[in-house]
Amino acid sequence: MSRKRMVAAAAALAGALVLTACGGGGASSSSSGGGSAAGDTLKIGFMGDLTGENSGIVIPPRNGAKLAIDEYNATNPAQKLELVEYDSQGSADQAVPLVTQAIQQDKIVALIGPAFSGESKAVGPVLEQGGIPSISPSATNPGLAANGWKFWHRVVANDADQGPAIADFLTRAKSPKKAFVISDDQEYSVGLADAMFNDFQSKGVTVERDQFAQAASDYSSTVSKVSAFQPDVVVYGGYYAQAGRLLKQLRDAGVTATFASGDGSLDPQIIQGAGAPAAEGAVLACPCNIPYGATTGPLADFTAKYKAAFNTDPAIYSTEGYDAATLFINAIKGGATTPDAINTAVSGATLDGVSKKITFKPNGEPDVNSIFIYQVKNGALGLLGQSTEATLG
Repeated sequence: MSRKRMVAAAAALAGALVLTACGGGGASSSSSGGGSAAGDTLKIGFMGDLTGENSGIVIPPRNGAKLAIDEYNATNPAQKLELVEYDSQGSADQAVPLVTQAIQQDKIVALIGPAFSGESKAVGPVLEQGGIPSISPSATNPGLAANGWKFWHRVVANDADQGPAIADFLTRAKSPKKAFVISDDQEYSVGLADAMFNDFQSKGVTVERDQFAQAASDYSSTVSKVSAFQPDVVVYGGYYAQAGRLLKQLRDAGVTATFASGDGSLDPQIIQGAGAPAAEGAVLACPCNIPYGATTGPLADFTAKYKAAFNTDPAIYSTEGYDAATLFINAIKGGATTPDAINTAVSGATLDGVSKKITFKPNGEPDVNSIFIYQVKNGALGLLGQSTEATLG
């Protein structure tokens, strides 16, 4: 069976499952403004892990997207927008029927997300066949850009940029002779670990590697290998729920090497999971610009608006979620109301965003690929700066 026919069959089956079993479950409507007729409202979806163990990475970009749409609806009474949320819990198996529901039943014109790489890989063909433009604020696996998708975009650098940036920074800051690279078996985790492993090797650092199952909670086998290897740095490609447990078990075993991870671990819950003493000094990278301590300019203005709306400070991918929504909003302001027209407008757009200036390459990748370094200091996350300029505290 051809790939196109396989995708069509999968989409049809998923749609049937949604209609018979889900009854619309898993999606919630976050409507802003109110008062407009149904025909006047365009629906934009948001998909990601909103209630699962890694939801701390996804709720901030959802909030950023909601803030942008709320602002639009407050000043555009004629053409309302509705943000429809799809809680995939980061699962590809859940994401496919949900995106089918979004296209076939809810008639979304665009999708912000999916948030994670594995679910993005699974739903990409369905979105492509349905002709629905998507912008992910956070999915970073490099392979997503290699599928020839015309309706897919992301506003963050991929792991082919993030992984080497982490390795480069650690090599410059710590001059390690030995590095140990760890991943679990998720799409994102393996891809980021691959990039870090290869970059350490290219720099002449002696490097070892291990992998555990995402569902595991006892990492003693991996910890034993790390202890025996005695590395100068330990790097993990994965999400904070696993990173916190791993870091605690490493420190409990007496491993004192500098611990580093990528954007999936950039959440205060890594500190809670590891315990503040174990997490202290951990280095975290991200292709995201979190406005920690911004006092002037667009980041400070965004922080004030975000805090007023959600009673909390912006966090990982808050600005990227806002910018992704703004790209769709600007397309609609320009007269694009169908998915195809919105996709054409977004693909050729230039946005001086809150997170960065955004333009897209033909494969949906952003042209700007800055990586930022954060560190746990005194029990809290803080920004050190761009990876090419930052120094360890």
